[in-house]
Amino acid sequence: MSNNNMNNLQMMFRDKELINNIVKAIKSYNGRQVNIMEVCGTHTMAISRYGIRSILPDNIKLISGPGCPVCVTPSFYIRTAIELAKTKDIIITTFGDMMRIPYKESSLLREKALGSDIRIVYSPLENIEIAQSNPDKKVIFLSVGFETTTPIIALSIMEAFEKGISNYMVLTANKTIPEVMRVLSADKEIAIDGYIYPGHVSAIIGTSLYKELAEKYGIPGGIAGFEPLDILGAIYKTTENISSNIIKVENLYSRVVSSEGNQAAKTKINEVFEECDAVWRGIGCIPKSGLKLKHKYIEFDAWCKMEIQVKEQQDEPIGCRCGDILKGKCLPYECKLYGDVCT
Repeated sequence: MSNNNMNNLQMMFRDKELINNIVKAIKSYNGRQVNIMEVCGTHTMAISRYGIRSILPDNIKLISGPGCPVCVTPSFYIRTAIELAKTKDIIITTFGDMMRIPYKESSLLREKALGSDIRIVYSPLENIEIAQSNPDKKVIFLSVGFETTTPIIALSIMEAFEKGISNYMVLTANKTIPEVMRVLSADKEIAIDGYIYPGHVSAIIGTSLYKELAEKYGIPGGIAGFEPLDILGAIYKTTENISSNIIKVENLYSRVVSSEGNQAAKTKINEVFEECDAVWRGIGCIPKSGLKLKHKYIEFDAWCKMEIQVKEQQDEPIGCRCGDILKGKCLPYECKLYGDVCT
């Protein structure tokens, strides 16, 4: 797509007249209160950035789900990463969003300031060059993410395997969306009436999961992009279907998401990873919701190769409502620790 076409597309999805019309349609809703969960953390940020909650009527409530991979990474993982970073012959690599996550009095950013070799990468494939350039060091990538980033992580492991690079490892905390959405859908305390499904993850996994949830739990929803009109359109269509008792999955992001998803990406994931149980911060262990390296690639598993003793106890401060926030039962500012103990 040319830059001109991309700019035109962006302008269309931020068109004031179109947005005003759909806002009017949303505000005209006069049915019962509906709770719509946006699962994706990027949607949560976009909703806040554009002030979308402030323009909704009182009978339409948006609740945020556990769709931020960093937010659901358990504290024992952060503790382990910090401990590894203090080891002299180790280079820790990570995406930038992990740097500021606190663990007690420390964080990766603090350890870097104190002299640990911690590097931000923008693609896991950068780890191959770092490992080759530092043969006397162990390069450990903090492998945190959902289905969106997992394919490129898998590709980096496949490349290291093919090139015989033995000093590259990943510390896995990869998670998948299907099982946690099944848990959320079955939780009567949350009372989810509809979903705004994650755009990036849906581009990889397709739409079959959402159809299964809709049929089993009677919860409709819409797959949305991240522009204002994308999100507002999903809210409007989902609310309309809820009020009409139409249990349907609307693909409002068909310019990116297909029913079958990205088969090439799924193949890469299935080549390198297999399902495992995973601990979600504030939620607990969800069976088959995580990914671990297959035996073929076990030499790249930092948990195994470094013989890390996993201590899975949570170290959240007293009064932490992380679990309630990640299940959409409350908003961050409703936790007394928000902005103070918790940053």
